[in-house]
Amino acid sequence: MWIFLALFSAILLGCYDILKKVSLRDNPVLPVLLVSTATGALIFLPAVTLSRLYPHDAADHFWYVPEAETVTLFLIFLKSCLVGASWILSYYAMKYLPLTVVSPIRSTGPLWTLIGALFVLGERLNFLQWTGLAVSIACFWLFSRTGRKEGFSLHNKWIWCIYAGTLLGAVSGLYDKFLLTRFDRMLVQAYFSLYLVPVILPFVAFKWYPHRKQQVLQWRYTIPLIGICLTLTDYVYFYTLSIPDSLVSIVSALRRCSVAVPFLVGALVLHEKNIKQKTLCLLGLIAGVVAIVLGSK
Repeated sequence: MWIFLALFSAILLGCYDILKKVSLRDNPVLPVLLVSTATGALIFLPAVTLSRLYPHDAADHFWYVPEAETVTLFLIFLKSCLVGASWILSYYAMKYLPLTVVSPIRSTGPLWTLIGALFVLGERLNFLQWTGLAVSIACFWLFSRTGRKEGFSLHNKWIWCIYAGTLLGAVSGLYDKFLLTRFDRMLVQAYFSLYLVPVILPFVAFKWYPHRKQQVLQWRYTIPLIGICLTLTDYVYFYTLSIPDSLVSIVSALRRCSVAVPFLVGALVLHEKNIKQKTLCLLGLIAGVVAIVLGSK
């Protein structure tokens, strides 16, 4: 069950990447990020408010957000800081790099998550899962190599931004498993979404707002859709990690199959370069995912 939920989350995550790319075209990064995160926060604000005002009536509903101690809320705030830093770096990279370069590099996240899951969480994989994960990671790496053919080497600062954002995202993935084995998933997602706004707001206030006349925000309906799509994605993702038998290393790898969605858009709609080489890598990625799914049955 959790395998298919992780794959569904991957499809939603791919749509999320497309919405980001469309929203960031000719737009400043920080206000787009703020509006999209504020949209996600507004979705959870009624749930938190009603859960506090009418706790007994709300407790029977799926959107109920239980009360939490200050320490718990601080731990969730730390997740918001991790994700906020990851998103700022990734959004800048998404703006200036091709979609068929950014998404595959973001997909190298399972490598770092796997290392952390093995050494920190003590997870163990069977032979078929190891094989699938190894094939997937190899294809992720080959994906990133194709970027060099398009002039995006390690000397490019946006490449460093996407790598740093990916590493922070992997750390956040491990931290998710820590939080969701101890606290209610709606509690984590709701307060994580709310806390993202004050995390990102100072960057908007001090870096973009003084230059708002030179960096004008062009409104697009896709900007709030980023927050809506991410909220649904994270809901499925958090629910998956809350299942006792789920493995964070496998869930992370399956979620990175989201690369297929923006890849197809980049190839068929945006007509980006080196599609043949990237297609071979994508087919290898799919083969690795099939092995992971078979090994998990």
